[in-house]
Amino acid sequence: MDGHSITLNEAARNVALGLRRSALEPLWLLCVAVCIDVPVFALAFWFMLYGTVESALFQPLIAATWALFAAAVFVSSMVAIGAYRSAIMADRFGFVMRSFLCVIIPVLGLAGVAPMESFGAAVLAGALALGGAIIPTRMGARVIVGWVIETGLIARRAVIAGGGEEAARLIRGLGARQGNDIRVFGIFDDRDDTRSPTQVLGVPKIGGYEDLLAFVRASEVDLVIIALPFAAEQRIKWLLDEFRVLPVEVGISTYSKDYAFDRNAARGPYLERLRRSFSPECRLTKRLFDVFFAIFALVLLWPVLVCAALAVRLESAGPILFRQQRHGYNDRIIDVLKFRSMYADASDPKARQVVTRGDPRVTRVGRFLRRSSIDELPQLFNVLRGDLSLVGPRPHAIEAQSSQQERFTQIVDGYSARHRLPPGITGWAQINGWRGEIDNAQKLEARYKHDLFYIENWSLWLDLKILVLTPFSLLSSKGAY
Repeated sequence: MDGHSITLNEAARNVALGLRRSALEPLWLLCVAVCIDVPVFALAFWFMLYGTVESALFQPLIAATWALFAAAVFVSSMVAIGAYRSAIMADRFGFVMRSFLCVIIPVLGLAGVAPMESFGAAVLAGALALGGAIIPTRMGARVIVGWVIETGLIARRAVIAGGGEEAARLIRGLGARQGNDIRVFGIFDDRDDTRSPTQVLGVPKIGGYEDLLAFVRASEVDLVIIALPFAAEQRIKWLLDEFRVLPVEVGISTYSKDYAFDRNAARGPYLERLRRSFSPECRLTKRLFDVFFAIFALVLLWPVLVCAALAVRLESAGPILFRQQRHGYNDRIIDVLKFRSMYADASDPKARQVVTRGDPRVTRVGRFLRRSSIDELPQLFNVLRGDLSLVGPRPHAIEAQSSQQERFTQIVDGYSARHRLPPGITGWAQINGWRGEIDNAQKLEARYKHDLFYIENWSLWLDLKILVLTPFSLLSSKGAY
C-alpha cells in the first residue's frame, strides 16, 4: 500500500475533513490545571504564612518565595499520584480528597517549623486558607472537565481496519466499557459488502485498506484498531507491517480483553501492537525545545543570515529565498525555506534532477552556502512556524531522486516510516556523515536506518547531543555540492 498514490473517495474525504484538527489531548488539561493551581495555591500559602507569622518577622518577598515553593510541591504531588487525570478531575469526591492529601505535605512543613505555642494556629490557618482554595477550584474543574469529557473533546479518534462481525463485537465492547474514551469514525475493509456490510452498528464503511493510509495522513486520528478474527493471523501481520509507516497507535481487538487500548495494556501472545511514535508528551517537550533553541539560534546567527542574504542578492538576479515542497510529519506537504543557491532560471523546486559535483546550475556563493549548510538557516523560521523541528529526519523533496533517477520510495521499502516524527534541520543521519548526494542505494538505506534509530530512541538528550555535534559534522563537506 502507498498512501501517496491513493485519492480518497468522497465518503472518506468528507469524514477526514471533519477531523482536520486534532482532539484536545488530556495532557493539555493537566497543563491548564497546573497553570491555575500554581498561582491560586501560592496565594493561599502566602496568606497562610501571613496569618501564622508575627507581623514584626513577616517579610512579604521571602513569604512569596516559600509560597511558590510550597505550591510547586503541592502540584508535583498531584502529578505524582495522578490527580490531574481527566477521570479523577471529573470525580468531585476523588479530586477533592487527593487535593487535601497533597496539601498535608506543605501544611505539616509549615507547622513543623512553627513555634510550639503557634503550632495549632499554623495548622488551623493552613487548613482554612487551603480549604478556601481547594473547594471552589475543584468544583469549577469538575464542571469544566465533565463538560469536556461529555462533548468528546478529549476522546481518542479511531478507525477500524476490518468489518463484519469482528467490527460489531468491537463496537459493542467499546460501548459497554465504562469510561470509554474512544470514538469510532469509520471502517476500512477490502471485502465485499456481503462479507463486510457498508454499515456496522451505525459506523459506515468508507474505504479499503489502501484508503486507510491516505485517510490517516489527511486527518487527525489517534488510533487504528484491527478487527479481524484469530484465524486471520497472517492478514493481521500483513496489516501491522503496512501500518508501521503511520505515527498513530495500532491496536488489535482480537487480543484486547477490555477494549481499553491503553499504553499499559498487555500484549498479545503472538502479535505486538504498534505504539504511537509521537505521543503528546513527546510533542509538547519537543516543541518547547524547538522554540527555545530556534530563538536562541536566530539571536546568535542573525549576522550570518544577513551576510548570506546580501551575498545571494549581489551575485545573481532572483529571489534571496528558495521555497521547496517537501514531505513533513505524517507525509504531509510543507514549504521549506532555503537561501537560493542556484541561478534563478535553473532552480529545481521539485528536485527532479539531483545536484552533483561541479553542477553548473549552482552559483559560486551557492556552492559555499551548500557546503557549509548555511543555506539551511532560514529553516529556523520553519521551526518557529511548526513545520520543522530542529532535530529529526531530514525532509526530502516530494519527487526526490537518486543520481540514477530512482525515486527514494522505490529504493527503500516503507520509506515513509521515517516521517513518523517531524522532520528536522539536522539529524542523526547527518551528524554520522549521511548527507548530500544519493548516488547509490546503500547511501539511502544507511540514512533510512539512522532515521529509524532516531525515531525509536528519541529523547531530549539525544536532540541536544545532535545539536552539539552538528557544527563538527559540517567540517566534513563530503557529499554536499
